[in-house]
Amino acid sequence: MIEILKRYFDTLPLDQAQRRVFNLPNVITLARLSIIPVLFFLLAAPGQTWSLVIAVTFILVSFTDLLDGYVARRYRIVTTMGKFLDPIADKLVLNTAMILMIPIGRIQAWVVALIVIRDFVVDGIRSIAQAEGFTIPASRLGKQKTLCQVFAISALIIHYPIFGADAHAVGTVILYLALFLSIYSGIDYLAKFYRIIVRKES
Repeated sequence: MIEILKRYFDTLPLDQAQRRVFNLPNVITLARLSIIPVLFFLLAAPGQTWSLVIAVTFILVSFTDLLDGYVARRYRIVTTMGKFLDPIADKLVLNTAMILMIPIGRIQAWVVALIVIRDFVVDGIRSIAQAEGFTIPASRLGKQKTLCQVFAISALIIHYPIFGADAHAVGTVILYLALFLSIYSGIDYLAKFYRIIVRKES
């Protein structure tokens, strides 16, 4: 399937500049954003069946994060637009899902606030470091935090008991783990940023 899509994109009448924007990894990333309108159905406090449908859709779309990275590495399609879109798409999808579950009582507002604030702080210090000529790469802790968020949000969207398990309780526990990793990885980024500033001043 990936090979077919890649051949299709190769046949499109685009010049080099256009291909840096309209390529397979970027289109997959943009497709991930298509889940956002679906997530707004959460505001209707869906019942058990529709909660499961939304959760399955969310899970499938979330896995495109792995797909676009795989395609970009395999075919060496690494572009500035892709570097910009990929993390933005992740944060938009995850944060939108969490925010929309606040009004229906599936997630606590303070947890979402801390995670969103951390993301803003980390994005800010990475941008400042880059402007100063330094790069702070994405850490393993940050990736683990994102993975925990995906599992937690999926379970919280399901909400109702499934296969004998309390999906809401499971999701809440994993979300607290994601919160811990979020704060811990945020401190790690701040420490790296401090070392960069010290190195620059010296």
